[in-house]
Amino acid sequence: MGKILFLADIHGNMPAVRVLEKEIGRIRPDQIWFVGDAVGKGPENDQAADWVRAHCTRAVRGNWDDGICGNYRKHDIPRLDFFCDQLGEERIRWLESLPFEDEVLLSGIMIRVVHGRPTDRLFQAYDTWEQMAEGFISKQTGKIYGSYICADSHMPYIRACVQGYAVNTGSVGNSLGIPRVHALLAEGDIGGTEKTPVSFSILSLPYDNEEAAMIAQRYPELPNMQAYQNEVRTGVYSR
Repeated sequence: MGKILFLADIHGNMPAVRVLEKEIGRIRPDQIWFVGDAVGKGPENDQAADWVRAHCTRAVRGNWDDGICGNYRKHDIPRLDFFCDQLGEERIRWLESLPFEDEVLLSGIMIRVVHGRPTDRLFQAYDTWEQMAEGFISKQTGKIYGSYICADSHMPYIRACVQGYAVNTGSVGNSLGIPRVHALLAEGDIGGTEKTPVSFSILSLPYDNEEAAMIAQRYPELPNMQAYQNEVRTGVYSR
């Protein structure tokens, strides 16, 4: 069986990324897919973007990625200027080049890979089947998929629906509920058209949350710094 690691929502949190990188060395996935939001919220966005570019086989764009790109061009959301200045033109162009969705064939299941917003709704673990069903259909092409992998909610889950599986990677750097590094490991026949065994498992890794919070102190211009620090320490979303 082949292994694909799906990860998302780094949000500029490099201590969390370094822990995940060690786990990647242990499990040795055949492919690494990034499911959006390398940047925003946290302090080290340039490093996060560069890490994704260096390590990920495929990548899609998330709502924070898209919003920061839009602000870089229009400068209409001043609170995002910190992220834009940190990233610079070349990284912004890379983020703009990412598609909003992708697909992968695994053990006979064609899987849609999408962050969630901005193309779709925010898919939550507690959604009804009817709400989950929206994710099986591409908003760009109308294609119907046998399963989908998303992110955006910052909470991992695996849901079995009538149409197939709805799976969320959770967040690497800004997990809500349980403040650990989360990612999704999918195992099966990569590119295989026949229906063969497939598995999905959630990785849950402890990391130095206090280190992540204190790194933010080095960037006094980081928007909503205290809210970000509270989130990485406690897993409680700050509104």
